[in-house]
Amino acid sequence: MRTMTCRQLGGPCDLEHHGETADDVLKAQDRHLKEADRAGDTSHQEAREAMKGRWRHPKRSLGWYRDTKAAFSRLPED
Repeated sequence: MRTMTCRQLGGPCDLEHHGETADDVLKAQDRHLKEADRAGDTSHQEAREAMKGRWRHPKRSLGWYRDTKAAFSRLPED
């Protein structure tokens, strides 16, 4: 299990996401951004739009995805 924060994933806060894989953490970030958006938290709006764009255009976002997976793999185990 490893941990990445919202900020490490392009967001504005230090909420920690834990997961066995980078995909687990990315999905947790996506849920967090959706919840923040629903709650009216405008500080997360830019990150939410960026995440939505990555899900819509995965080929275009492959570099970001690879970089995030590499950063996750370099993290120490929790």
